[in-house]
Amino acid sequence: MPSTPARRLRAYRFTLDPTRTQLDALTQHAGAARWAYNHALAVKLDALRRRQLQIDELVTLGLTETQARRDATVKVPSKPGIQKRWNHLKGDDTRGVDGICPWWRSVSTYAFQSAFLDVDRAWKNWMDSLTGKRAGRRVGTPRYKKKGRSRDSFRLHHDVKNPTIRLNGYRRLHMPRLGSIRIHDSGKRLARALQRGGRVQSVTVARDGHRWYASVLVDEPDHTPGRETQRDPSPAQRAAGAVGIDIGVLHLAALSTGEVLDNPRHLRRAHARLVKAQQALSRTEKGSQRRRRAAARVARIHHQLAERRATHLHAITKRLATRHSLVAIEDLHVAGMTRSARGTVAEPGRNVRAKAGLNRAILDVAPGELRRQLEYKTSWYGSTLAVCDRWAPTSKTCSNCKTVKAKLSLSTRAYHCDDCGMVLDRDVNAARNILDVAAPPVASGTGETLNARGERVSPAPRIAVMAVLNEAGRPGRSARSPRGSDPPSTPHTN
Repeated sequence: MPSTPARRLRAYRFTLDPTRTQLDALTQHAGAARWAYNHALAVKLDALRRRQLQIDELVTLGLTETQARRDATVKVPSKPGIQKRWNHLKGDDTRGVDGICPWWRSVSTYAFQSAFLDVDRAWKNWMDSLTGKRAGRRVGTPRYKKKGRSRDSFRLHHDVKNPTIRLNGYRRLHMPRLGSIRIHDSGKRLARALQRGGRVQSVTVARDGHRWYASVLVDEPDHTPGRETQRDPSPAQRAAGAVGIDIGVLHLAALSTGEVLDNPRHLRRAHARLVKAQQALSRTEKGSQRRRRAAARVARIHHQLAERRATHLHAITKRLATRHSLVAIEDLHVAGMTRSARGTVAEPGRNVRAKAGLNRAILDVAPGELRRQLEYKTSWYGSTLAVCDRWAPTSKTCSNCKTVKAKLSLSTRAYHCDDCGMVLDRDVNAARNILDVAAPPVASGTGETLNARGERVSPAPRIAVMAVLNEAGRPGRSARSPRGSDPPSTPHTN
């Protein structure tokens, strides 16, 4: 009896082409979601303030801080409590009942409920960050959304058994309270996913620049047509084997196979237009209609840049995930690489303008977005993602004999090995080292990689690989793996 395939959540994004009336309805829904978010956040912050006052009063009576927090009766409400209170206060303009939002019937109720859930998620992230449960950068206090500054977006749900989020043909998307809206592209991808057993969960509508987009979230079987199991690589992927990727600025990516992918430099191409639009914006008066039009032009250019960058990265990452059984990348510390060199008043930085230009070029490449796309696409298409230690000297190491140079300047574009005489493009050499460190080609029985037959076996642990590199010419460095918050001790030389 065949096993039931696992299921996954996948979003299908479409560009909307609304009419004037539908455009007003989309804007109204986004405004309602923004109002609901601010309302729920205000309720939470007020409850937190009253709770802290009660705790301070208990402490003054002689209780300890822990006892006061335990005995405090004021609790910060969550979505059910906030919605119950909102139902009593909202009012209804169709019945002549005044309230805090009597106009709520003009939009879908899911716009309010989704905003309440979003506040709960933001509040939880803040609390988990304060208590140390959440890894990564510190999350600040949730902030109110201001019209004109926050992103216009809202999320709608429906009854899965009686769906109201559905396709009308291949060129129209139906959503509750919004009706059927035309889409620019075809809906065949979504229709095929539903034919394979997918179920629409929700739709998120957002405005980017001058366009409105709808992302339909689908719960679908985790299975690729033509493959027995989703988690195994295809014969073509096994034949191609593993590939290492070195991400850079001069070239977007260099592959261990010797192929070099050019950097399209989207920001440089649009720099003149962007500067002109921003200068025109700076000459306008705040609050004027002319300023709004100028800001819309700047937003439109930035949106076009983001779309071109994302489209290019999607094409590259899908190609890598579908053509290779294993993809190896480097764990880049992008925040450290793009840190400003301005310095302080007492100790000003040097070459600030040049470092600022380098930072813009690195962010235009978007290495973090490339890694994010590879993380989920490799799981979709049966390949594996391996990550190389960020401290590994991949640029200074010879991919042939593993000799490590003491110094390698950024201006040196070809790697010359003094021991074995190998001459190779420095980025391709780094890509081969990234592949060797992230996924050693020889099975050692302690991790997971691919052997000569393309089967999954266990590679050496990362610390052992780093120890070998240290013995090959990396004295004075520890083989420990750094924490994600550790800044690099030396500039990146890839």
